Amino acid sequence: ILAAIYPLAKKSLKSKQLWIIGITVLILSIVGLNEIILLFGAGAVSVLLTLINRKQSIQSLIPFTILQSLDNDFISPKNLNLILIFLKIGAILYGSGYVLFAFLDTELVTTGLLTRKQLIDAIAVGQFTPGPVFSSVTFIGYQINGLSGAILSTLAIFLPSFIFVALLHPLMKKIRSSVLLSTFLDAVNVASVAIIIAVCYQMAKDSITDWRALVIILASLIIFKFDKINSAFIVLGGGLLGYLLFRI
Repeated sequence: ILAAIYPLAKKSLKSKQLWIIGITVLILSIVGLNEIILLFGAGAVSVLLTLINRKQSIQSLIPFTILQSLDNDFISPKNLNLILIFLKIGAILYGSGYVLFAFLDTELVTTGLLTRKQLIDAIAVGQFTPGPVFSSVTFIGYQINGLSGAILSTLAIFLPSFIFVALLHPLMKKIRSSVLLSTFLDAVNVASVAIIIAVCYQMAKDSITDWRALVIILASLIIFKFDKINSAFIVLGGGLLGYLLFRI
């Protein structure tokens, strides 16, 4: 995940203002502030700063505000809960798919439906499949409620995307041509990178328990950075290295 963040951060951090917003979101995410508040708060702060810098009238916020306002086994309590959770995540997920792990940590780990170790296992399993990030959702659904949980979780997380694409596609050129909306989206991109780093920090605290785990993560980062090896082989290599080191 950390290796995937680097190119995202390079594209997102385009100014000092975005650097400050990103660092602030990272700190607030680590201390436990809600990810949705951070994403939209970052966008709102960036818009306000742009307005102040450009000395524009508050009336220029009116179009922005209007756009926001427009803006059997299967039927079991567990599955209904999974559907609601993943519909919500699918509806608010923005930025890289890796932001998903921050939402999963909040919605599943902190509520006790999943342990952080199971979340890390789901991420690892996802690396072996096409669409690794969202494949983790299928794996998590299966862990929580078997085949029906896997199917419904996968459908639920993708459904909002299809709806939003159909509704927003005609508006995207207008959105990007607006200085305020473009500023908002830039800040949300930076916030999403910061949230990914924060959840990596939380998972690392549970994963790096001794020097062997530290060796594995450092070796994985170095290999990914310099040799561009497929992540599935890095996961396999990490597992093999872990097996050998923990026999010492």
